[in-house]
Amino acid sequence: MLSLLFLILYIPDVMSSLSQMAGIFPQDPALPIGSTLTATCSVSPDLGLHASSLFWSLNGRRLPSSSYSVLSPTALSVTLPGLPASRQRSGDNLVCHNHGGHVLAGSCLYIGMPPVKPVNLTCWSRNTKDLTCRWAPGGQGETFIKTKYTLKYKLRWYGRERECEEYSAAQSYSCYIPRDLALFTPYEIWVEATNQLGSATSDVITLDILDMVTTDPPSGVSVSRVGDLEDHLSVRWESPPALKDFLFQAKYQIRYRLENVSDWKVMDDVGNQTSCRLAGLRPGTVYFVQVRCNPVGIYGSRRAGIWSEWSHPTAASTPHSEHVLSGSCDSKSGDSNSTLRRELKQFFGWVRNHAYGCGGMSIKLYDQWRVWMQKSHKTRNQVLQGDKS
Repeated sequence: MLSLLFLILYIPDVMSSLSQMAGIFPQDPALPIGSTLTATCSVSPDLGLHASSLFWSLNGRRLPSSSYSVLSPTALSVTLPGLPASRQRSGDNLVCHNHGGHVLAGSCLYIGMPPVKPVNLTCWSRNTKDLTCRWAPGGQGETFIKTKYTLKYKLRWYGRERECEEYSAAQSYSCYIPRDLALFTPYEIWVEATNQLGSATSDVITLDILDMVTTDPPSGVSVSRVGDLEDHLSVRWESPPALKDFLFQAKYQIRYRLENVSDWKVMDDVGNQTSCRLAGLRPGTVYFVQVRCNPVGIYGSRRAGIWSEWSHPTAASTPHSEHVLSGSCDSKSGDSNSTLRRELKQFFGWVRNHAYGCGGMSIKLYDQWRVWMQKSHKTRNQVLQGDKS
């Protein structure tokens, strides 16, 4: 037992004495990109090594002897001009070797840039009790060396400065404050960026938690046909459950697109209802629909909240049109009805313009008109086909 204790105490002394046999100066320096570094490897005379027998390597690659200078029998220097950015945030490995390649000493080089002022700091709350903030690094966003970002906040007129502690591993440049936030009083929030070459601070933003509330996307989104109306779809959804206990009104937006088209069309006039009619669509076409929510007036706040993410896309297709006549048709029949059709087209356009969207204006009249038109076309098709037979 005594021998084991002696060995445990003895090993650190041995390692310490070995580290004192050789060393590199400067040790673990941080330098701006493009700097010139001269490093010196000094060895103890007890090693019996002459400086001319030593060599240098950087990240495992031997450096040319033309960059060496023998300063004394026990000191060899190397000069590295125009240093590029570090390959890894943990630093580049500069190593001094004896003639057999054994490592005598090492130093990490941190070659990069000081941080630039962080930008685009935004925050939001899911339930008025927490806060999530996100930002972007300034400049090109890359310092090439480890840079620490710290989100700080405090009550605007009183209270001590505090630091956010829950940084997101999945989302870079983001931090979550889960509790102990005050309502009805503004906060000052900012981000500090620091590394071995300097520091920078973002602009300070001032916000009230009640003005920064967002919700989960609306749930239960369903899209269905409206009877036989070939250019209509009905959209329904449920209010986000997280804020049902809070006094607020919700605004909604809908966007939709064709199956093979990437551009979305957004409807802003949905209001606070949880259903909507899409009109003027293409018959026999698949549409993708999404809904999002914006809470308004939480606890009397006069500012709109923050839009939620869009719901998952929900798909539905409009019915195929039955208007299209196949083959030729009776020209006399078409001529006799041309005036009536023109008048009906004008009336249809008026109704359609007033029934469009989610306002509900003239929706019943529009539905009756569309059903009547489709039945009349269908009846006329059957008559035409009966005449042909």
